[in-house]
Amino acid sequence: MEIIICKNHEEVSEKAKELVVKQLQRKPMSTLGFPTGSTPILLYKKLVDAYKKHLITFKNVRSFNLDEYVGIEPTHPQSYHQFMDDHLFSHIDIEKKNVYLPKNDPTHAHENARLYNDLLKKYQIDLQILGIGTNGHIGFNEPGTPLGQETFVVDLNEGTRQDNLKFFNHIDEVPYQAMTMGIKNIMNSRKIILMASGESKSEAIYQMIKGPVTEQLPASVLQLHPQVIVILDEAAASKL
Repeated sequence: MEIIICKNHEEVSEKAKELVVKQLQRKPMSTLGFPTGSTPILLYKKLVDAYKKHLITFKNVRSFNLDEYVGIEPTHPQSYHQFMDDHLFSHIDIEKKNVYLPKNDPTHAHENARLYNDLLKKYQIDLQILGIGTNGHIGFNEPGTPLGQETFVVDLNEGTRQDNLKFFNHIDEVPYQAMTMGIKNIMNSRKIILMASGESKSEAIYQMIKGPVTEQLPASVLQLHPQVIVILDEAAASKL
């Protein structure tokens, strides 16, 4: 595990952008894994800028998103379909046929999870980008998720729903379920970048790097992956 400590979130995002650009310049047909939430927004802005400057193209890129809420429409302002369009996909030349996100439909959620898992087995992710929750979750793999878990429908715990409240008007609007890549899917990626900023992430980061590998802190499993780069700002790294 390589650890890079930066001054602030802007520098974290810049370093992550450099690594993604290098990946696409080396292998234009890369399969990328994308997260949502506040952490990657500046990274996506920088990737759009790199695309507009003709440093990279997404024409031959295949993408998979980590997760999606279950039970809201893809056009809902807080759906991850809409998030990715707003912050990245509508600004670059990626082909829609090569963009994969979990489906929001609650009626066939478990079947959709199986189908998404089949796609992840077919197309190995070259570079997976991650954030981390304050409780150490990656994707929506909450504490207690088996380390061998594949794509599944998860009941979101109250802490995660509170963390995501900032994107909604009221806690009652925050979905109770999501579909997420499992820990096994994430670990199957060839390379992983984890980004974290802010003091609120510092304890999770400490346990992820210094603590035991345990289902109670899902991100700790990354200690077992051969190619992980952790990019932190000073606040997130403050307990190391």
